[in-house]
Amino acid sequence: MKKFVLAAAAAALTAALVPVTASAQNIATVNGKAVPKARAETLIKQVTANGQPVTPELEAQVKDEVVLREIFIQEAEKRAIPATASYKEKMEQARQMILIGALFEDFKKKNPVTDAEASEEYAKYKSMNAGLEYRARHILVEKEEDAKALIAQIKAGAKFEELATKNSKDPGSAANGGDLDFANPNGYVPEFGQAIKLLKKGEMTETPVKTQFGYHIIRLDDTREATFPAFDDVKAQIKQNIEKQKVGAFQQELKTKAKTDYKFAK
Repeated sequence: MKKFVLAAAAAALTAALVPVTASAQNIATVNGKAVPKARAETLIKQVTANGQPVTPELEAQVKDEVVLREIFIQEAEKRAIPATASYKEKMEQARQMILIGALFEDFKKKNPVTDAEASEEYAKYKSMNAGLEYRARHILVEKEEDAKALIAQIKAGAKFEELATKNSKDPGSAANGGDLDFANPNGYVPEFGQAIKLLKKGEMTETPVKTQFGYHIIRLDDTREATFPAFDDVKAQIKQNIEKQKVGAFQQELKTKAKTDYKFAK
């Protein structure tokens, strides 16, 4: 008799604990339907993927969000929205984008950029940009006669910076008096880069320099030996760039290998 009583008590205790355990796995119920805690955990992972810390305030906001979503989902289902053509079309588009995104994430995971690859790219960049950097100012105009007129004004005493601000068609430098900051001349179009190399500090081009952008008046303000950030300071950025290149090459490979009668525009 005692054993039977003990067994009955244990069964009753287990039955009492089941709702508590189930409740612990849920945030709330909405119209009798449970909202699993796992939804909030998944959303928190997404929100904090960029390094944002998990705080009590964030957890509360996420819980609010998942419960609100359940309320709205139930109403949408009540109105048979999942059966509409518009919903199905959007779901198919979402499925395609998620699948494609997962493909490239899988590729990146299986083809990680190594430190050696990043170091090699860093060394290549340094070799291409080694030497002197030139700090120049320029005034860009559309017509050669306008450039010649500005050169005459500068020779007559007008300030280069003021004329650049007033007349230059280059929106990136005009506001700064035509200042282009320090740069390797190889980074400019050939005609511009060669013109800079021929100048001494303080000199200005005597004749307009023609490029694909128009006519330039160039003044060299200073030169310095090229400097580079430490590899460790830019390693993450270099890896990100290489990763993009790898994914781009993978995309092109798939495009080339695909058997299709479609002709891509580019």
